Amino acid sequence: MQDDDRRRIARELHDSAGQILAALSMKLTPLASEASTPGPHSVKVIEESLGLISELNMEVRTVSLLLHPPLLEVGHSSALRLYLDGFAERSKIKVDLDIPDDFGRLSQEVETAIFRIVQESVTNIHRHSESAMARIRIFRSGRDVRLEVEDKGKGTPQEQRSEMESTGTAGVGIRGMRERIRQLGGTLEINSDRRGTLILARLPMGKTVSTAMA
Repeated sequence: MQDDDRRRIARELHDSAGQILAALSMKLTPLASEASTPGPHSVKVIEESLGLISELNMEVRTVSLLLHPPLLEVGHSSALRLYLDGFAERSKIKVDLDIPDDFGRLSQEVETAIFRIVQESVTNIHRHSESAMARIRIFRSGRDVRLEVEDKGKGTPQEQRSEMESTGTAGVGIRGMRERIRQLGGTLEINSDRRGTLILARLPMGKTVSTAMA
């Protein structure tokens, strides 16, 4: 039900807010080029407004993507690369995604879980680790899918690490990852020291789908 709600909100953001921003941009763009009519201050205000519209449009697209990752629309690997390319551009963190070209498709539940874990992990890297890089590796191992997210940041203090490893007092993001993985029959392990943090997730593949759109 939550995913259905996210999909609906994402569609509304894209279709309504996105269209309004596009229309506003089209209205202001000609004014910025008509330097002879408005004064220098007006031109500056218009140009700044166009810049803010561009930033807001990017934010709307980002929120829409986060609410409903287009896994089925563009393919699992493509959706991850699309999100991580945008994350790298915004955060200035170098991201290396290692996923086989022939990885194929999984069930919607597993694909969504992988996307959410990656999303939460790189967000934490940006907010807390002070790492200049993030390395993500996704591969099949027997009947499981393995996900590794690694950074070279300052690591996590012992007290916060204990919270991450517990099930009752961890932050909402970590609890969300744990619960999603647990419901799918998988496991999550977090290793952290002063050399960085490594997140290891294992998810049963379950029923796979056609690999034609991976």
